Amino acid sequence: MKQLRTIDLTFGAVFVCLMAIGANIAVWFPMLAVPIGGASVPLSLQTFFAILAGLMLGKKLGSISMITYILVGVAGVPVFANMSAGPMAIVSPTGGFIISFVFIAFFVGWISEITKKPSVPIYTIASIVGLVLNYTIGVSYMYLAMNTWLALDISYTIAWVSMIPFIVKDTALACLASVFMVTLAKRVPMRWTSVRT
Repeated sequence: MKQLRTIDLTFGAVFVCLMAIGANIAVWFPMLAVPIGGASVPLSLQTFFAILAGLMLGKKLGSISMITYILVGVAGVPVFANMSAGPMAIVSPTGGFIISFVFIAFFVGWISEITKKPSVPIYTIASIVGLVLNYTIGVSYMYLAMNTWLALDISYTIAWVSMIPFIVKDTALACLASVFMVTLAKRVPMRWTSVRT
C-alpha cells in the first residue's frame, strides 16, 4: 500500500469539508427542505460529493475521506445534517445514508479506475451504482430503524416512496458529477494521475 502524501491528505480534507457543507446547505437555505411524515427533511449535496470523491480520488482515498468525515462527526464536530454531531446521528433513521457514503466512494472509485481515460459513460455508470448503494443502504436502514427502535409501523414501499424527491434530485446530480469529472480530469491531468495512483 502506497503511503499517503501531503497532496493526497489535502484532497481528502477538502472532501471532508465539502461533505459538511453539503450536509448543511439547507441550514443557510431553509427552503431546501421537504416535509415527510410531519418532519422536515433537508435536501443535501452529500451524495453528489461522495460520488465526486470516488471519481476524483479513487476507491482508496475516496473511502478514507468519507470514513474521516464520519469519524469527525461522531467525535462531536457538527458536520452532519442540521449541524448535528455525535454517535446518535448514526443511530438515527438517516444514519444508513451516512454509512453508505463510504461504500459510494469506494465502489464509484473502483469502477472509475477501470478505465485509464476519462469517459462520461463509465463515470455515469459508476455514479448510478453509487446512487443505488446510497439509497439501498439508506432506505433499508431507515425502514429498520423506524420499525424497531422507533416503533413506527411503516412499510418498505412507503419508505421508498418517501425518498422519491431525493432520488430525482440525486440522479440529476450524479449525472452532473460524471460530466464535471471528465472536464476536470482533462484540465488537471497531472494532479488527476498523482492522486489516483
